[in-house]
Amino acid sequence: MSGEDNGGTVVAVEQANGSPRRVTAQRQQMRQDLAAAAMELFANQGYEETTVDQIAAAAGVARRTFFRYFRSKEEAIFPDHDDTLVRVADLLAGADPAEHPLDVVCRGIKEVLRMYAATPGVSVARYRLIRQVPTLREREIAVVARYERLFTRYLLGRFDTTGQSSGGWERGVGDDAMLAEVSAAAVVAAHNHVLRRWLRSGGRGEVEPQLDHAFEVIRRTFWGNAPSAGASQLAPSATHGVAETLSSAVESAVSATPSGEVLITVARTDAPLDEVLQSIRTALGAK
Repeated sequence: MSGEDNGGTVVAVEQANGSPRRVTAQRQQMRQDLAAAAMELFANQGYEETTVDQIAAAAGVARRTFFRYFRSKEEAIFPDHDDTLVRVADLLAGADPAEHPLDVVCRGIKEVLRMYAATPGVSVARYRLIRQVPTLREREIAVVARYERLFTRYLLGRFDTTGQSSGGWERGVGDDAMLAEVSAAAVVAAHNHVLRRWLRSGGRGEVEPQLDHAFEVIRRTFWGNAPSAGASQLAPSATHGVAETLSSAVESAVSATPSGEVLITVARTDAPLDEVLQSIRTALGAK
């Protein structure tokens, strides 16, 4: 179902009940106003202490108006993801079939990074709030899962029955689902790691080159024959050997052992990458 509110300019497509619908500039602005009001109230008086009525009043609208834009107050913390998800879906759908699918997925997740980078102050404040409120962390996990599912479906759609795509890249026959899920998860995890590191720094510095470097690591690790979309521009001092260490650790972790055992290690979601790698090395060393 599609439509326009009050004849406004259409700026995006939003997913509603599984079907796309048009979102006008007016609707987009109201979502942003409600989200800004919610963030300010959460920061000043606490998340649990803030009600939907207070958010609506701060934005100058009625309670019922709030619920036309968001289903709950925690949803108001993530006003941009619906539109970004659709932009990413459009990017995937319009990609050149000759382009390596991993490069397409990497371009897609960059749209998410740019959403955060467009408003560093808001993104940093939201990150700090989410870390304090378990309900918001759970909501964030659900949001991230939507991107991962989208990328997995896209990668599966790029496989054919011959073992080679029209673009010339190869994959292992019979491993379609595993390779699609692992690749999608790796891209999303790399994005989340780079994004959190940037947010912890207060949103300072250029973040896209860091993500490009992470993509190079993923290409070498999971798709050794993938043509590179561009060499990393990070200086050696900025990488601290992470590429080589991550590649080695992941290859060790995913390699089958003679006994067919599975290695499981646990680390905090906000842990530095070197700490995660050390937990993997420790677990492998104990075998």
